[in-house]
Parts: sequence; structure tokens; C-alpha cells
Amino acid sequence: MRETFVMADFKDTLNLPQTQFPMRASLAQREPERLAQWEQDKLYERVIAEHEEDPSYILHDGPPYANGNLHMGHTLNKVLKDLVLRFQSMRGHRCDYVPGWDCHGLPIEQQVLKKVGDKIHDMEPLELRNLCHDFAMQWVDTQREQFKRLGILAEWEDPYLTTNPRYEVGILTVLQRLVEKGQIYKGFKTVSWDPVFRTALAEAEIEYEEHESPSIYVSMRLKDAGNYPSLAAAGITDASFVIWTTTPWTMPANLGITLHPEFDYIALEAGDQVFIVAEGLREAFEQACKLEDTRVLAKFKATELDRAQAQHPIFDDKDSLVMLGEHVTLEQGTGCVHTAPGHGADDFIIGRAYGLPVFCPVDAKGCYTAEYPEMEGTFVFDANPKVVELLNEKGLLVGYRKVKHDYPYSWRSKQPIIFRATEQWFVDLSSQIRDKALKAIDNEVEWIPSWGRDRIRSMVERRPEWCISRQRHWGVPIPALRRLSTNESVLDAQVVAKFVALVAEKGTNAWYSEPLESFLPEGWDASDYEREFDILDVWFDSGASHTAVLKTRENQTYPADLYLEGSDQHRGWFQSSLLLGIGAHDATPFKAVLTHGFILDGKGEAMSKSKGNTISPLDLIKKYGADILRLWVASTDYRNDVALSEEIIKITADTYRTIRNSLRFQLGNLYDFDIAKDAVPVDELLPLDRWALNELATLIEQVTAAFQSYEFHRGYQYLNRYFTVTLSARYHDFLKDRLYTMRADGKERRSAQTVIYHHYESLVKLLAPILVFTSDEAWNQGAREIGLPEGSVHLQGFPEAPAEWKTPQLATDFERLLAVRDQVNERLEALRTEKIIGKPTDATVDLKGQSQDPVFATLQQYEASLPELFVVSRVTLTPDESASELAIHAQAAKEERCPRCWRRVGETVHTEAGDVCPRCADAIVG
Repeated sequence: MRETFVMADFKDTLNLPQTQFPMRASLAQREPERLAQWEQDKLYERVIAEHEEDPSYILHDGPPYANGNLHMGHTLNKVLKDLVLRFQSMRGHRCDYVPGWDCHGLPIEQQVLKKVGDKIHDMEPLELRNLCHDFAMQWVDTQREQFKRLGILAEWEDPYLTTNPRYEVGILTVLQRLVEKGQIYKGFKTVSWDPVFRTALAEAEIEYEEHESPSIYVSMRLKDAGNYPSLAAAGITDASFVIWTTTPWTMPANLGITLHPEFDYIALEAGDQVFIVAEGLREAFEQACKLEDTRVLAKFKATELDRAQAQHPIFDDKDSLVMLGEHVTLEQGTGCVHTAPGHGADDFIIGRAYGLPVFCPVDAKGCYTAEYPEMEGTFVFDANPKVVELLNEKGLLVGYRKVKHDYPYSWRSKQPIIFRATEQWFVDLSSQIRDKALKAIDNEVEWIPSWGRDRIRSMVERRPEWCISRQRHWGVPIPALRRLSTNESVLDAQVVAKFVALVAEKGTNAWYSEPLESFLPEGWDASDYEREFDILDVWFDSGASHTAVLKTRENQTYPADLYLEGSDQHRGWFQSSLLLGIGAHDATPFKAVLTHGFILDGKGEAMSKSKGNTISPLDLIKKYGADILRLWVASTDYRNDVALSEEIIKITADTYRTIRNSLRFQLGNLYDFDIAKDAVPVDELLPLDRWALNELATLIEQVTAAFQSYEFHRGYQYLNRYFTVTLSARYHDFLKDRLYTMRADGKERRSAQTVIYHHYESLVKLLAPILVFTSDEAWNQGAREIGLPEGSVHLQGFPEAPAEWKTPQLATDFERLLAVRDQVNERLEALRTEKIIGKPTDATVDLKGQSQDPVFATLQQYEASLPELFVVSRVTLTPDESASELAIHAQAAKEERCPRCWRRVGETVHTEAGDVCPRCADAIVG
């Protein structure tokens, strides 16, 4: 207590820190005030104006869905984009950032339908569309404010909305070009179908979930078995194919059995029956159906049975055709594939090749039609057990069990889908578009991470077409007509062009409100046509954003420099954008594609409302502030899935406090420093300060390289280590004695202040892309207190280290000195534990070593700096040529403690303030 009192007596003689920069951040309260100031100052516009003549860098925003509050996925995505853009802006680019929203589609229509209830039956499509529009706009406004609260800098007053007429013109312009190129067609095909919402689905709208299905093996008797050579030679006159399926409800639609032309098939005797299966699946078949004591009676190629007939398993008066197809595999089943062209893509293709009709006795609701009268009106999944029971009664069920497997679900209704043949509009990808897209994937686009290339390539490579029509109301109408005289659908480029002109003026509601004649080319007879009302897939809407935004907005470029979204967009927006870009413009819309993972909880499990493990970003912002969330985003290796929990955020908040305290320490120790008058030239700085300046130069280079390669987590790691180790645990600790106790205007203190100033200025800029609110607060405070340029830090450039800051040899020397310091600290800690000393300045240190030893030679070179480096009162170096290694001895100093600086030097000088050591006397007297 006496020591504290004595130092307090000298308080007025010390150079203690002075700053108005608050210790407590109070981010949740202060950030909205700064946000309001940015809006008042029109910060985004000023940043753009600052780089008016600079080269552009365009990050094209993938539109979030205008439905609901922000979740953590939005936060990760938008903050990452903001990090990229702020860094690129500070590096000298003009970064016009146009945010967007996806405003059409089923989720919005579904929400509106819930609200209107039974009124929908009396509602015209236009009225429903207007309600959907209003619903979407409400969420656009809500999400816009929430994104702003995250500190995202963007052209918020003029975003792109997929419902905006000028955007819809872009969508339809792409459609028109594809029609002109003959790449759009209408076909009766088997498509993925959502029976809940009664609409077709594209591949990107399908998710796979674990699902329990009945797995059945069904026998189908081969007609006239004795007429086939291999069977006849074995004396077989009665044999049955065994097919396998997990969709018993499709059995009524069976029209055939498909075998592989190159596989070997066998006639397998099992009891009193003979089954035909692929030889390669015999063992699996026997195990699944629990067959024993079987034997092979004949072996043959499938070609022998091409176009044979088998008895239909449901309808006694129908046959099923045996066909050959390359799509048959030996992965599971029997090698004899149940083929229903109305319910399977491969089935449709092989059926068409063999001239089979498309039989689909299932309606839009997923219920059987009158074409299967026995179960008319029954939902297909409810029919599964009834079909199984029927097959069993007929003696055709060879094997049955329940299996859990991945099954396609609608990402909209979250229910299992069915496959159903319907008439739809398609983009033909089988010719030029796909080939050009694959070349662009391989040669023209940078994929970050690199595995993204293979992922999207495999998806595009196996995609024959894209179903773009939907049977809903809320979307962009496909301006197709049905010609009454021929009952055919017509999608004509002239009609599309007329529609585009009307949309520019009146929006897509014109398709519903304007007379038919408005869309017809000259010479077309209006009485022979009627409108169709399918709408475009929402992935077509968002996929056309390159045309609607990049090619039409001022200061945007095609291709964009970067698309940045979650990894699920390889099958979504990245793919639709690429295919439409190639199809409409023969060029990829992006130079680079960066993907991030998904957010998991602290246990590594996916977040979901059903699990109750979701965390709202809005709640975290209210509690911690947006800068803490942004710091967390920067800390994550977003290329993989990332974990989030309250505990992780608390750890991030601790890191933030270290950063803030370090900045406050620096600013507080510059209260009497003027960089223009008091700076010490670099070549005259004290060695410890030159070392720190070199460390800062290295940090700037490291962070710049990390940010440039989009590795923000690596930049964060460099910054975190610098603040916690280089500054807090080392440099700041070393400096306190010199800053607080030495002569205020002496070279020693001014040397430290010079380097602290450079640190403060550079670190605030380095942090600016991440801690957007705190860095701006720190910069503004620095402008008031130490003469930093007025205005926002976001108008400044990213720091660059002058060549004179770099002293590699000094870095090598201090690496040795700091290693010795670690050993010295171990000795000091032992003395503290034994209560021999209280503070490091209560000790002296003796070092002995060989003169030629590189470490000892370095210690001698920096001998004057060692007491400061070790934070002790005295360091003695003694050459000892007999020493095998450096000897370190620490002991309690015998001298009296100076009551002002607490160093133990023994010698005192009398001043008006009291008796102090000579160095303190110089500082007091001046």
C-alpha cells in the first residue's frame, strides 16, 4: 500500500495516458448512432466518388429471398461480401455494389395463400399477384434495415428486385434470345413434381432427405418362354423376370422391363419357380428375398430377349415390353428394371426409343386418375401398401422389406416429390450451351475453393435439359400461346419481344391485364389463340441477373469479378447464371466464384428450428453489437461449414476487447505527440522501436496477402496474434516504463511515440473492413486527438509499409532476444512464486556466455535495450569462454526502489517532488 501511495505522490510528474476513446465499447448503443451518421453523410456515395476514376471491382450480389427475418446464413454471406468490397475499395477500386432480392416464387405465394384462406377461390390471378408483391416488398424493407445494421455498405436506395419491371425486362430478354436461338422447347416429359404445390420442380429445387420406403421384388412372367433358344435348351418353358422398386405406386403405370444389352443374365431355379435376373446381382437378390438352394439353369445375354413380352403385374389384359438400355446398372436390384415412362426420366427416354406411349394415371395432386379406376382419388404414397397387398395376393411378391434411403424432397413444401409426365417448357442444354459451359468451367473461371470446379462440372455434365415452367401465379409469365386450330403451344420470339416492350411500361401484370392483340405480331389471328399462364422457374429469374443488372446498370460490368454464395449454389444460382450467360451471351457472367459453407451449432450439428438450436443474428447484435458478429465471420474458415454458439461469440468478444484496449493504449500515449514536429526519423529510432516497426510492416504484408486471396480467417489470425502477443504481451509491456516515466520530449519517448503513431494509423485501417464501426470510431477519435485526416476511415486507403520500415536483420536478432526473454521470464516467475520479488523491476538478471556464441553476441549488441526488453532493473552481461550454453541467473535487486519508476538503481537525486533516480530526476526537472 505504501508503494502505491508513494507513486501516487509523483502522479503529476508522470506521462500517464490521456484519451477520450472509451474503454467500454457499448457497441449495441453506439453503432446505430454511427450508422445514422453514415447515412446522413452519404458514406456509400462518398466512397464511390473517392474512386471515381479507379478501375472497377464488381461483386454481383446473389439475391436472398424476400421472406422472413435474417438468419445467420444471411449474416455470414453478406458480411463476407462486405469484407471483400471494403478491402478492394481501400486497395483502389471502384466497387459499385447493387444488392438484390428474389421476390417471386412459391414461398411468398404460399404465405399469401395462408392469409387469404378460402377467399382464394373468388380471387383473380392479378389480385393474388398484387398481394404477393406487397408481401415481398414488406420483407425487402425489413431485410434492408437488418442488413444495414450489420454495417453492410451498398446502394440500398436502388437495389435490384426481381419484381421490378426493368429487371423483368432483363429476364424476358434472356428468354427471347434463347427462343431466337431455338434453345427453348415444349415437351411431354417426366419431371420432378411437387404434389403439395402442384408444380414442376427444377433440380435446384430438390433436396434429399432420409425417407422410409417399401422395397419390393416382383415377378413378371415371360410369355412364350420356351421360344427363346437359351431357355429352350435348358428345357425351360415357364420363367419370370424379377423387377425391384421402392415406388410400388408406379406399378400400375408399368409398360416394360429394361435389361442391359451387355450384362449376362441367368435363369435361376428357386423351388418350383424360375427367375430371370442379372448374374452380377444373384447373391444380393438371394439375400434380399431369402432364397436358398437355388441353381442356375441357363445363362444368356439380354439381347436374346429384346422385345419379348411379359405379363403386366397389375392388369391381366396388358403386357409389358422387354427393352435394352444402357442406364441399367449392377449397383442394386436385379438388373431387370421396372419401366414406367410416365414416372421416370430414364424410363421416358427408353420408352420413347421403343415407341411406347406415356402412361401416367396420376394427377397434379398426386392422386390416381380414372385411368386406374380401382384406386381413383387415392394419394400415391397412401396407395403403396395397397399395391403391395395386391401383388402379394396375385402371388407376384418375391420379396418385401422397409428401407431407409435418401429420397428427393421439395425444398418448398418439405415433402417427398413424385415423378410425373407433364407438358413443360425446357431449355435444351444438350448441344451448344452445355459444351460451352463446361469449357468455361474448366478454363475461364477461378473456383474458390478449387473443388468447386469439379462439383459444378459434374452437375452440368449430366444435365440434359432444364425445366423452366411452373404451374403457379406469382412469377414472370412465360408469354406462350396455345393455337386453338392445332392445339399446339407457341412460344414465338416476336410475341416475347412485344411482351418485353409492354413489361418495360406496365410490368409483367400486363400478361393478365392487356388484350391479347397487344402481344400478337401483325397478321396473326387473335381468335385462333389463347394465352397460357405458366410462369418461369425462379432460378431463371435470378439466373438472368447478369443481363438485368450487370449489362444494363451504369458502372456494372459483364462478367462480374466475383460471385460469392453458399456451396449449395453450385446447383442453384451459379449454375443457372452460367447456363443463361452462355445461352444468351456466349460468355460466362463471372470471372471467379467463391463459396462458403453452412453454419452449425457449437456441437457441429446443423441448425434448424425443429432442433431449437438456431441463433438469431438480430439477438446477438442487440447483446454484443454487429462488430462482434463481423469479427466472428472474419475468424471463420468459411470455405468449410462453420460453428457458432453463444460461447464462441463470447470468445470473439474477448478478442475484440484486446483489440480495443490496445488501440486505446496507443491513442492514450499520443496525447502530446505531433507527427509533423515530434517524429523521430526511422534510422534514428531505438532498436526496440525499429523492431516493432518491422513487425508492423510484416503484418501489413501478411494481412494484405490474406485478404487479397479471400482468406480472411488467415488475416484475422495474423491480427489476433499481433494484438495479443506482439503488442499486449510484448511491445506495449516493454514501453510502459519509457512512455510513462521518461522525459516527455526526450528522444527515447518520442521514438516510441513515433512507432505507436504508425501502428495506430495502420492498425485502424487494417481493421476497417472487419470492424467497420469500431475502426471508424477510432479513426475519428484519432483525427480529434492526434491529427489523423478528418472524415471516415472508409475513405482511406489500405496501409502499405514503406521500404524503410523493413529491417529483416533486426527481426532475426529480436527473435533470439525474445527467446532469451522467455527463459528470463521463467526465472522471474519462480522468484515471484517464492515471494522473493513482487514485480519484475524488483529483479536484476545476469547473463553469461561465450563471446562468439551468436545469441550472446546479439545480447551484447543490444545490451542497452535489455532492461527494457526484460522489464527488470538491470541486466549484466559477462563473457565466459568456458560456458557450454547461455547461463541465466535472476535475483532480487539489493538497491532501493525509485518511488517514481519503481526501478531499483540505488542512486537517488533530490527534486522538489522528492528523491528519485537520476533518470526520473531528468524527467521531472526537464
